[in-house]
Amino acid sequence: MTIPATPQLAAISAIDGRYRTRVSDLAWLTSEQALHRFRVQVEVEWFLHLAANPAVAELPAVSQADAASLRAVYQQFDTTDADAIAAIERTTNHDVKAVEYFVKGRLDRIATLAPYREFVHFACTSEDINNLAYGLMLAAAREAVLLPRMQSVIEAIEALAVDNAAVPMLSRTHGQPASPTTLGKEMRNFAHRLTRQRQALADVEILGKINGAVGNFNAHCVAYPDVNWEAVAAAFVQSLGLTYNPLTTQIEPHDYIAEYCHALSRFNQVLLGFNRDIWSYIAIEYFTQAKVEGETGSSTMPHKVNPIDFENSEGNLGIANALASHLADKLAVSRWQRDLSDSTVLRSLGTVIAHASIAYQAALKGIGKLRINADRLQADLDDAWEVLGEAVQTVMRRFGMEEPYEKLKAATRGRALDADSYTRLLEALDLPADARAALDGLTPHRYIGRAAHLAARRP
Repeated sequence: MTIPATPQLAAISAIDGRYRTRVSDLAWLTSEQALHRFRVQVEVEWFLHLAANPAVAELPAVSQADAASLRAVYQQFDTTDADAIAAIERTTNHDVKAVEYFVKGRLDRIATLAPYREFVHFACTSEDINNLAYGLMLAAAREAVLLPRMQSVIEAIEALAVDNAAVPMLSRTHGQPASPTTLGKEMRNFAHRLTRQRQALADVEILGKINGAVGNFNAHCVAYPDVNWEAVAAAFVQSLGLTYNPLTTQIEPHDYIAEYCHALSRFNQVLLGFNRDIWSYIAIEYFTQAKVEGETGSSTMPHKVNPIDFENSEGNLGIANALASHLADKLAVSRWQRDLSDSTVLRSLGTVIAHASIAYQAALKGIGKLRINADRLQADLDDAWEVLGEAVQTVMRRFGMEEPYEKLKAATRGRALDADSYTRLLEALDLPADARAALDGLTPHRYIGRAAHLAARRP
């Protein structure tokens, strides 16, 4: 069998195939190559952190020039470097050991540091490097991709809210006509919910540890018994921009990753609800969609303009959340001081983030195509005067009239009203003059309460 000319067509995952161009910004952040780069960063910075500690007397302080040369190993890390680590791993059959040997090899090129190569990976277990590398990965992906894309979605929905703050729309509860709202108010609801969940993701503390084989600094204390290793470890983890976890087994227990996945899932679930609502509004023609020249809606029905972007977003959100749910459940559990079942699961973090990112982009694309169908919105309101029954019975309550709810239920339940039948309803109720005056000028279009104000307000 011949390999397709386009590598994406041979990809097993849609992320690296069909959607590759949409996730190129994540390739440098969540790929295997990226993981190696973050591991190299941790190894290099741990070496420099030890060298800056006078109590580690056998490792002298590193000059600024040598420190810059060493940091360049991860700052200039590229595909060639990743391939070099992969080549070493074919012998070691251990990815972190391969990273250690790679860093030692680069240290050998700096004459003043080469004699101290064995301080690379000093007192570390592989998970000291891995947990910090994954922490850096999740922090970088959150700041560079997730939060900005989430914000773009929120701002696009907020624009719909503000632009349509006063556009009346028939509500539907249980799928049936209900008290009117405005189109903008319903968009504001989603923007508000998404803003809260985005903030929840931003607030998740990303933890890290560097405390040895089972979390007790065993080897550290034997080699340098007078060093305050807890303080050294805390300062190092914090220097990476992470929060120090002082109590772990061999692994950092991944609870924060569960929190990260849960926060991401909640944002995704709210957006999924938005996608379905917009899909439904398109179905009842409250929205139309701008046609894209050359685009085909159906292979057999040429008239169709399908809500494919919202469907694509919904599907990718579902995949992201299914994986995120498994990660959150699995990663919070480890047998005794460590088992290896988390290793392969952690490698799917980038997949979760990629599907979420694809979904955000699809939703944004779909929002950009939406056009308000004012005629359809107005027609539905014109056909639903029965929704004013709520207002009528509430005003009747104010004026102490008997059985207002029951009378309106008998007059309106399961029946459609128009302007004339609404007027006849008011006449039949023998309303007091003040009550009648409050209801005479009411129409479904005007019965929107504070919806316009709520839609226009800024968070």
